[in-house]
Amino acid sequence: MRSRSDDLELLLAVVDSGGFSAAANRLNIPVAKVSRAIQRLEGELETPLLNRTTRSVALTDEGRGFVERVREGLLLLGSAEEALLQQRDQPSGRLRVDAASPFVLHQLVPLVAEFSRSYPGIALELSAADDIINLLEQRTDVAIRIGELDDSTLHAKVLGRSTLHLVASPAYLAEHGVPSSVAALQTHQLLGFLPPSRLNRWPLKGSAQGFDTTPHLPTTSGEVMRQLCLAGHGIALISRFMLGNDLKTGALVEVLPGQIQSPNPREQIQAVYYRNSALSPRISAFVEFLATRLTL
Repeated sequence: MRSRSDDLELLLAVVDSGGFSAAANRLNIPVAKVSRAIQRLEGELETPLLNRTTRSVALTDEGRGFVERVREGLLLLGSAEEALLQQRDQPSGRLRVDAASPFVLHQLVPLVAEFSRSYPGIALELSAADDIINLLEQRTDVAIRIGELDDSTLHAKVLGRSTLHLVASPAYLAEHGVPSSVAALQTHQLLGFLPPSRLNRWPLKGSAQGFDTTPHLPTTSGEVMRQLCLAGHGIALISRFMLGNDLKTGALVEVLPGQIQSPNPREQIQAVYYRNSALSPRISAFVEFLATRLTL
């Protein structure tokens, strides 16, 4: 049986996906069903919500304000429904979690089985986005952020600190030599991120403003950078949360130990969620679970 909230969910899917076909593919439903839902809403509201072209759709001014309020309203509705469920049961429902791909691979994936056993009512969804996303627009409940938090609309809980390490493979060091000083790094192949990126400014001692690097082989992904480092392509600055096994096995070797300024803002690991929503029992359970099990 169709409800108004079903049509509103489809409206958000069209807006977030960028079109009717994309929304239908994402939800695995016919395009006609999506189109009918939007037509019903516009008819009932007697207001056009979307401008349609042959290639894309865009919100009208009225639609933009309406969608903002719909997002907030559905969040509140979900919280209200969940609060009732919590009176008789454990935390339950879908939990969408976003983090950079290295953190998902090295920290979250190993904990999924235990979390699922501890909270069988929570349906976990993991998003590995290397770009910072808007939690509200992407319908994400909680995200793991590394470094300073700039968005004042988010609430953050510090999960711990993960120190940074300069590392290289034994093969790279055998071929290019071991740098004896920070200045000597200038003669080496350095790995980093596609510019512009503040992550290419390394917090090394003796450089008050940071050591600016020009990556020899830049990438957008911390995990790709780690793999390049393992393959002998250069020296990289990497968080310990993704290096534990590499350092233990000797696959990567620390370079210039003791030369990184610590503590520094890039070490901080935080769980963030939308400030204007009540802290869901699902989010609380997940964050508290992580806080005692991460290997940072």
